[in-house]
Parts: sequence; structure tokens; C-alpha cells
Amino acid sequence: MIPVDWLNALAGLLVGTIVGMTGVGGGSLMSPILILLFGVAPATAVGTDLWFAAATKTVGSIVHHRQNSADHRIVGWLCLGSIPAAILTLLLLFEFGGHQEKSGLIVTLLGGMLIITSFATLFRRQLVHAMIDTDDEAKARRFIRFQPILTVAAGAVLGTLVTLTSVGAGALGATLLLMLYPLRLTARKLVGTDIMHAVPLTLVGGIGYLIAGSVDLRLLGMLLIGSIPGIVIGSRLTLWLDERIIQRCLAVVLFITGIKLVTV
Repeated sequence: MIPVDWLNALAGLLVGTIVGMTGVGGGSLMSPILILLFGVAPATAVGTDLWFAAATKTVGSIVHHRQNSADHRIVGWLCLGSIPAAILTLLLLFEFGGHQEKSGLIVTLLGGMLIITSFATLFRRQLVHAMIDTDDEAKARRFIRFQPILTVAAGAVLGTLVTLTSVGAGALGATLLLMLYPLRLTARKLVGTDIMHAVPLTLVGGIGYLIAGSVDLRLLGMLLIGSIPGIVIGSRLTLWLDERIIQRCLAVVLFITGIKLVTV
């Protein structure tokens, strides 16, 4: 029998590998694995996962900053919406005792977010083309004028959802950014901006859960032990594997997991 601690490290290795291959899947997979496979309380799973995301994405954020592959102005607009929304969500969540519900609000919202994220992962490009018409110059100019307000609003949505479920900072955040900035953000800047915004957001959420006593630091350490080599392995595998096939498989897994959580 493998000790539970090392099973946690293996879970971190698995998630880290998937994140390395696809750029998404961290929050989308870690919380469900902790809840469904290891029996961790939902609030503790979300709180630990937020710190897991903050730690891993801080490293990524430093790299993207040094490579100048993040749009700091967009990050600032996102934070204007996400940080206040995250703080308000934490206050409301713990005021009404949502952190104590083992199969209530958090699990249901987590399942719903996984279903949404699965579609965002699978149909990202189609969603962008359906909602943004870059051929109409007048509409494009109006859209650009409202981009800052829309970005703050998108940040508020992400702040609420990520704080409640730890899901959304990756696939959903990247999809929203791609819809808001289809021309301004290159693929490299899209990833860098998304990761840089996720750091303060997950850190604020993680601090809230830590204050409430809903973070397992030992579990967090074992997850990080596995995830760091996992990200390296996943990044190497992208040289041989088709990313589109991996993302499709990931979308199916997220959808099935979401359905499982919703029907618990």
C-alpha cells in the first residue's frame, strides 16, 4: 500500500503534468481529486488548492514578467474587479457558514464550474469568433472603448468564481481574455497575463481560507512536491503530443467530473 501522503504527491504529479501539457487543468482537477478520491472537505480542498495555485503560478508569473510576456495594464484592470469581489465573496461565504457544508454550495458550484470550463476548453476559438466581429470597424471601435469596463467586470466574475471553487483562473480566464482582446493579446501574452492575474487573486482567496482554518499545509506541501516535476515533464511531452487531442480529452474529463459533483 502506498502511504496517503505519497498518493497526494502523485496527484500533484498528475495535475502538474497536465498543466505543463495544456496550460490549464490545475484548479479544475485538483479540487475534485481531493474531494472525490481523498475525501477532503470541500472548503479545505478549495482553500488548499488556492494556495497550490498561488505557489505554482507565482513561479510562472516571475518567468513571464522577465520575458515581458504579460500585459500589466490588463492585469491591473482585472484586479480592480477580482480582488474586491474575492474579499466580498469570502466575507459572505464564511458569514453564512458555507465553508462547513460538505455537499452543499461549494460542491455544487464546483461541479457547475467544471462543466462550464470543459466547454470553454473545448470551444474557446468558436466562442471568440461567435461573439466578436472584428470585420465591422465601427463595432470594433465601440468595443475597444468599453474594454476597460468589461475587463473589470470580467475580473469581478472570476474573483467570485475562483474564490468559491478555485476553478476558472486558467481556462475560463484565458477564454474571457481572448474574447475581450482577440487582437491585442498574442498567444504568449494571453498565457502570461492570465497567470499574472491569477497570483494575487488566488493569494487573497487562499488567505481568507487560511484565516478560516480551511487549508491543510501538510497536504499542500505534498502536492507541490509532485507538481513541480510534473510541470517539467508535461512541458517536455508537448514536443511529441498533439495539444488539441490532450485538451479534448481534458474537456471530457472535466465534464464527467462536473456531472459527478453536481449529482453527489
